[in-house]
Amino acid sequence: MMRHPDDARLLPMSHFLFKRFLTLLATLAATSAIVFAVLEILPGNAAQVLMGPDADPAAVAAKAAELGLDRPALTRYAEWTGGLLRGDMGLSYAYGTPVAELIGERLAVTVPLAVLAMALACALALAAGVYAAAHHNRAGDVGLMALAQAGIAIPNFWFAILLILLFSVKLQWFAAGGFDGWFFDEGLWPGLRDGLRALLLPAVALAVVQGAILARFVRSSVLEVLREDYVRTARAKGLSQRAALWRHVLRNALIPVITVMGLQFAELLAGTIVVENVFYLPGLGRLIFQSIANRDLAVVRNCVMLLAGMVVVVNFVVDLLYAVIDPRVKATPA
Repeated sequence: MMRHPDDARLLPMSHFLFKRFLTLLATLAATSAIVFAVLEILPGNAAQVLMGPDADPAAVAAKAAELGLDRPALTRYAEWTGGLLRGDMGLSYAYGTPVAELIGERLAVTVPLAVLAMALACALALAAGVYAAAHHNRAGDVGLMALAQAGIAIPNFWFAILLILLFSVKLQWFAAGGFDGWFFDEGLWPGLRDGLRALLLPAVALAVVQGAILARFVRSSVLEVLREDYVRTARAKGLSQRAALWRHVLRNALIPVITVMGLQFAELLAGTIVVENVFYLPGLGRLIFQSIANRDLAVVRNCVMLLAGMVVVVNFVVDLLYAVIDPRVKATPA
């Protein structure tokens, strides 16, 4: 019986996906163990924080028993991971509400902020990187790379303060901080407009540094592809430089850049902690900051695990994009 040619292509792809998925599960399992162990060895007592520094030791011990902190660590780890598999993150020590509800409310701010910042960073990096590569060793290239180097050196929290001073205090175009919500009950466009307006300055503060880093990667990758024989052949046949860049060069140049994009998006999700506190945004970063101060380990543990899981999933998606852009990747032994 003859096998259809498409079957031969599907087998390597399915094997590639299976191996990557097993790696995803193993990484998540190891991450959960590390997150739980690190938080367990940190000093401090959630029951003591909740009861106050002058509370009676017996009352503190009773509170610890109520929270389940007196049980063996392995038992609590098994209960926590089992709850994660069921979608149950437990109750917050400080708020007394389900952790999943707290995280869900804050993700409505953090995820759009990270997506907006990544979109701005990618647009800035692709435009600057391709332009710099197309004008290699000219004034435009040197000037853009100098700006990119300055952008890499600027801390995003310091740049966020500068944005507030310029656009909120001096020009008064944007609010200095806070987020009132999306308010989609007023209509899709008004809700998006008001929400994105509140997130624009924080997104710019996050995007400048990531865009500067990514622009240098785009430039290097485009320059490397421009030196390939097939690009010179296309130019020799009369294809313009712009057409060669967008039709032939950029697709191949994006293969190494996608890895950096994936890592940057994961870093943006974690990096919102500082910027959210600067702009007083009720996002996941601010929740983590407040929970650390309250020693609310149930919230901190699940938030850190969520961020780590997002990093792992983003890397998994990057691997899949590799296989789509360059079919040779799935044929390479992992």
